Parts: sequence; structure tokens; C-alpha cells
Amino acid sequence: MGLFRTALIGAALYGAYKYVTKPNELTGRTMVDDLKEKAPEWIEKAKGYKEDLEAKYMTDDLPR
Repeated sequence: MGLFRTALIGAALYGAYKYVTKPNELTGRTMVDDLKEKAPEWIEKAKGYKEDLEAKYMTDDLPR
């Protein structure tokens, strides 16, 4: 049973890898290329959210 489960998980991972790295027919780009391109933008957004939360919840009135 363990061998079958391992083979099934391996086949699922292989299929997912092939799907994510398959080039788009129109643009020739893969999903991985798109993620790499958008990652810096997402990091900047996350930093902005972090700064907003810090400004909202960090005050000098907190007991120490």
C-alpha cells in the first residue's frame, strides 16, 4: 500500500510540475515566468501592509 501511495503522489507532483512549466500557446511564457515577474510587486505590497499594521498597532501607550 505504501508503494502505491508513493507512486500516486509522485505522479501527481510530476503532473503539477508539467502543468506549471508548460508554455502558454499565445505568449510562450510559463506560469513560473509570470510568478517570477510579479514577485517583487507582491513583496512591495506586503511591506506596505506590514508598515500599515505596525503604525496602527504600535503605540507608545503600551505597558512595558
